[in-house]
Amino acid sequence: MRLQGRVAIVTGASRGIGKSVALALAREGCDIVAAAKTVEPHPKLPGTVGETCKEVEDLGRRALPVRCDVRDADAIEAMVTQAKESFGKVDILINNAGALWWFPVSETPAKRFDLVMGVNARAAFLCAKACLPSMIENDWGHIVNMSPPIDMAHVEGRVAYMISKYGMTMLTFGLAGEMKDHNIAVNSLWPVTLIESQATINFGLMGRENWRKADIIADSTVEICATAPKERTGQALLDEDVMKAAGVTDLDKYLCVPGSEPMRIEWSGVSGVGGSGPVIPGA
Repeated sequence: MRLQGRVAIVTGASRGIGKSVALALAREGCDIVAAAKTVEPHPKLPGTVGETCKEVEDLGRRALPVRCDVRDADAIEAMVTQAKESFGKVDILINNAGALWWFPVSETPAKRFDLVMGVNARAAFLCAKACLPSMIENDWGHIVNMSPPIDMAHVEGRVAYMISKYGMTMLTFGLAGEMKDHNIAVNSLWPVTLIESQATINFGLMGRENWRKADIIADSTVEICATAPKERTGQALLDEDVMKAAGVTDLDKYLCVPGSEPMRIEWSGVSGVGGSGPVIPGA
């Protein structure tokens, strides 16, 4: 257990990628604060934070379910306060909660722009800010933002969404520099294929033959957080590169449809393992 005794907050942890990440961190020894809006069963959406916490506890770790709308600054502060009251500290923050809106400017109402900005860029900023005091006090921390390398080729047709997601990546680059003397790593993580989630299901993004399981993101997150903070920070990482750097070259176990070849999403502006771009070197 490479993360024995660490405490991790995972937002959007009631289902999909967030739940997979929470369970993967628990298997490595983390106690988990599972944060999401869904506390009671939803008629159209699977999973609750309570169900995630039950599975974490079944793995022998402690778990704290927290109802948190990440658009609410007070709720974020309360989430971190509850985490510290229950577990004494916060070591890891996974900014996973997200909102999707892949439409052009002419089809984007103001409330949709505000939604993606609030759930993606603003929430990641506020969650990170709220967790920093505990990480600084303990001179150790990892923040992982689920956001892509900055590549302007992907902006057309999804302007509002990419502004919000690239905002998260800019948080990665800037905060990594600000925190490098405090032994706190800040990185972004993004898949090279579509990932099975409620977003890909609800928006009908291609089909399962083009999806990988959320486990590849979960395992990549573990590899990032199990690395000493000063060894890798300020990078926009891709899941495949992280796993290959960890020695995992056979990724077939992550396929939703065995034997399929999911279409890759090309990111020419890659910054990460084996790539180029803004990197804050370890101190």
